[in-house]
Amino acid sequence: MNARHGGCHCGRLAYEARFAKPLTDYTPRACDCGFCRKHGAAWLSDAGGSLVLRLRGDALFYRQGSGQAEFLACPHCAVLVMVTAEVAGMTYAAINARTLDDADRLAGEQPASPQKLAATEKMERWSQLWFADMKIVHVDD
Repeated sequence: MNARHGGCHCGRLAYEARFAKPLTDYTPRACDCGFCRKHGAAWLSDAGGSLVLRLRGDALFYRQGSGQAEFLACPHCAVLVMVTAEVAGMTYAAINARTLDDADRLAGEQPASPQKLAATEKMERWSQLWFADMKIVHVDD
């Protein structure tokens, strides 16, 4: 597994993502919804990898659109770090590729249009593409 680090600008939301393949094999998905476009988000995940978010203090949790996914941003520096969704009792996640410390090693972004999918299709897609082995660890200040 290839361990990679990233997070928000101030470090309150920091993660370690482990990828099954070299980072250069991944292509971030640039969602075309208004929320993701306004945040400049491009999503990256690996169903065969793992993700641990270390949360120091609070995160800003936000649901928009269909409300099925929850976005996590830093309330201090305002960086959108990840998105999570619960599917069949499991939590899946994707990271904003632009928050990865070595994001310059990724392939160019490809457009994605999840808003065109039905609710069940979104959940199925997320459960196939996103990190399934994900944890959020609260760390003292």
